[in-house]
Amino acid sequence: MNLNKRIVIAITGASGSIYALRLIQVLTSAGRDVDWTISPAGFNVLKHETELNVSDPNALFETLRLNRPLWEQLPQKRPDAKPLNFGNEPRPPRFFDCENLAAPIASGSYRTTAMVVCPCSHRTLGAIASGSGDNLIHRAAEVHLKERRPLVLVPRETPVSLIHLENLVKLTRAGSIVLPASPAFYHKPQSLWDLIDFIVARICDVLDVPHGLVEPWGAS
Repeated sequence: MNLNKRIVIAITGASGSIYALRLIQVLTSAGRDVDWTISPAGFNVLKHETELNVSDPNALFETLRLNRPLWEQLPQKRPDAKPLNFGNEPRPPRFFDCENLAAPIASGSYRTTAMVVCPCSHRTLGAIASGSGDNLIHRAAEVHLKERRPLVLVPRETPVSLIHLENLVKLTRAGSIVLPASPAFYHKPQSLWDLIDFIVARICDVLDVPHGLVEPWGAS
């Protein structure tokens, strides 16, 4: 375990849990260790959107093999996407229950590189912005802010209200990075996975993790 390369991933109840699954696959393939947690609402959305069996989160990434293309493993098969070939044997991510406030990621003394909340519901944004969190996701996000470590928030909900916008401004001023799940089209996506990989690539860019998923603008 290399804590200098450890990244925390949190999944909440906004739409887009597939972004998080692909992100975890890319990070572990790139040699990063991953701690992850998911809210109860996140479980419901993940099950609805992917049709995966999430009754045992500890076994999710044993069933969903990290070294096999993700799109081949979903009950609803999707078009092909870029393979991952970093030359690393991925280590399964370590799961922590969202209600376990005694988990390592709840403490600033537990060294991590960054945290990503993906997708990030506006309820979660509000809890982090107000400092009134009551679960492990909120607490871990607060830890990353107070320890001045990167906190990447990936909201997807639209449209947004003034309250949402004010929370986003407040969190940006506090040091977080707001990265909306808004795929671009300049890379001429050919499939759903190209759109998913665009967002995952942008997250990896912010984390300084090599990926090869999408060529930078002007590279070709």
